[in-house]
Parts: sequence; structure tokens; C-alpha cells
Amino acid sequence: MPNRRSAVITISAVNALKPGDVINDTKIKGLMARRQKDAVSYAVKMRVDGRQRWFTIGRHGNPWTPETARRRALAILADPSVAEKPEPEAGERNFADVAEEFLRCHGARLKPRTLQEYRCLLRLYLMPAFGKLLISEITRSKVRNAHAGWSAKPRAANHALAMLSKLMNWAEDEERAYRPEGSNPCRTIKRFDENRRERFLTREELARVGQALERAEREQLVAPFAIAAIRLLILSGARLNEILTLKWEHIDFERGIIFLPDSKTGKKPIILNDAAVEVLNALPRFAMNPYVIVGARRGKHLVNLQKPWRTVREIAELPTVRIHDLRHTFASVAVASGGSLPIIGRALGHSQPQTTQRYAHLADDPVRQLTQATGEALSTAMRGSKG
Repeated sequence: MPNRRSAVITISAVNALKPGDVINDTKIKGLMARRQKDAVSYAVKMRVDGRQRWFTIGRHGNPWTPETARRRALAILADPSVAEKPEPEAGERNFADVAEEFLRCHGARLKPRTLQEYRCLLRLYLMPAFGKLLISEITRSKVRNAHAGWSAKPRAANHALAMLSKLMNWAEDEERAYRPEGSNPCRTIKRFDENRRERFLTREELARVGQALERAEREQLVAPFAIAAIRLLILSGARLNEILTLKWEHIDFERGIIFLPDSKTGKKPIILNDAAVEVLNALPRFAMNPYVIVGARRGKHLVNLQKPWRTVREIAELPTVRIHDLRHTFASVAVASGGSLPIIGRALGHSQPQTTQRYAHLADDPVRQLTQATGEALSTAMRGSKG
């Protein structure tokens, strides 16, 4: 017996319909999906000039999915004359339209910096390569050729490929079905080796940075809060944005912990050493500014540390050292001090063990030093026994 019910119309619900069954959509009042023999059709019901009328949207299938049918229903409900216009042809969704919808819908779940990066990747890489194509025309060979064409910047190329893969998975979702399920053309395409640059400051270089900070502070070459930020980056191993956006309310001085409510990897604690606490205690607090690293604008934090850092590294005669290298240096010293990779990964807030694994080779140094010292002691003892 035919079944009529009210529910959210989805692909799975449509596929489960039997002949005569009807679903009245609970998202868009008036929209319905009905199976007649082998086909499912979408229609919308509304009152026009006091009379109830039905407007046919079309048969389920490209381009009509629950999502596209809802958009058409909304257009008809707003202006019934839209129903007289021809239906869009199958497969008319192009990459540019789908990408825009992806950013609008999926972007709300992203962190602002990630969304900004997605927009940049789209503008510089994905749109030039695929912007004029239909979403269904993007094949594995076209993606592979585009990825190969970006080889001059392997890291950006891999990020663009990863974003495209997310977009394609999103386009396959049953609510949209812009592409067949399981058709993601980014699968099996090998990423470039990125040759991550890892620069660690030596003990002598750290001394030069420390002296440069003292001079910059003494001669007022760099603002005090910028100097404090650099010192905290060195002493905590935190990411730049974590220090710049740090608020006093995040710091538990009694326990010596920073509790970040949000970071690149989500909620994150940072254990403070005494040297970092000393830097924090030396900073003034302002009633109208919640941030630790105060910026030039009232109530705001410092937003750019690059210029102060250039001044410091020029004084230290280390022109190629990046701010992020300070985080690598923290990790290298932690390894040399005997820290295990899992513990160091927790200290740095790594979400994946393989991220910390890049420091594994550094663990050989303290082992080598111990082995060397042990060998010398044994050798001395053996020479002494001969005497």
C-alpha cells in the first residue's frame, strides 16, 4: 500500500520509495518527492490567486537531487513564473559554481585561516586549472596533469590537491550528488616530496639571539611586547599565532600551564617552564586589553612579528632564520635533553605522531655523546689496567 509521510528528503529516502510512495519535505513546505513506477519526480505545491496549484520540478537524477530541487522549489515559491522557464540541462553544474557553494557551506566549519588558505588555493591553482570545466568533466588524468604543472611549488601543489579532494568528496555527498559516489579523481595521485626545511639554532646561535634581544630592548630598537613574544616562542615551542593571540585568562600561573581554548589542533595545554613564567610576569597588564602581547590598536593584540624579528636576526647576524625555526629549535633542545618523541609531540601540540617523527634523527646525538663518553671511560680503564 502506498505510503505518504513527512520527512527530510534525502537521496537514501528517495531510493527507498516504492511505487505510489510520497515524501513531503520538512525543510521546504510544499516540496514533495513521489515515485511513479520506476521514476521519482519532484514537485512543489502552493496557492496562486487563492487556488492550490502543483508545479512539476523534474525527475530525480542529474541535475535534480533533493538539494537542487529545494533550490528550484524556493525559486517557484517566490515567483511562480519561474516554473515556466526551461529546466537546467543535466550536468550543467560547473566547477566554479560547485567551488563557490563548497566554500559557502563547508567554509562555516573551517577556522578563518584555513578558509583564507582555501580561497587562495582556489584562486591561484584550482580555478585556472578547472574553472571552465563541468564538475563531471574533471578526471583523474586532468587532475594529475594539473598537479604536475604545479611542481615548482610542491607544498602548495599538495595543499591544492588536498583541498580539491575534500571538495570532490563533498560534491559526491548524497544531498548533492554532483558527481557519482566514489568518483573522486584525486585518489591514488601521489603527492610531491616537500623536503621540509628544518633549521635548528645551535647553542652559539641561541646566544647570539639572546644578546640581540637584550640589545634591541636596551636601545629600544624593537617594541617590548614584540621582544617578549620572541622570547616566549623560544621558551615554549608554541606556534606564532598561539602566542600573539594569547589572553591572560588562558594562563594558570599557579599550575604553570597555558590552556588554549582553540589552536591549529584544537584545545591545547602548554606547560610553562620557569623562564617562560618569568617573561610573562614581567609584562604589564591593561584593563581594556585582554591580550598578553599587546598591539598598537586599543584592545587588540600584536598582529605582525616579522619586522621586529628581522631587526633581531640582523643584529644576531642570522639573516635566514625564520620565526618557525624557533619552534624547531625548542624541539631539538628537548630531544638533546633526553625527551622522548611522544612527550615532545604532546609539548608541541602535534595531532599526528608522524609530525614529531621528523625529529627522530636528533635523538642519535645524545646517544652518540653517551656512547662516546662511555667508550672513553672504558678505554681509559683498560689502559689503566695495563699499567
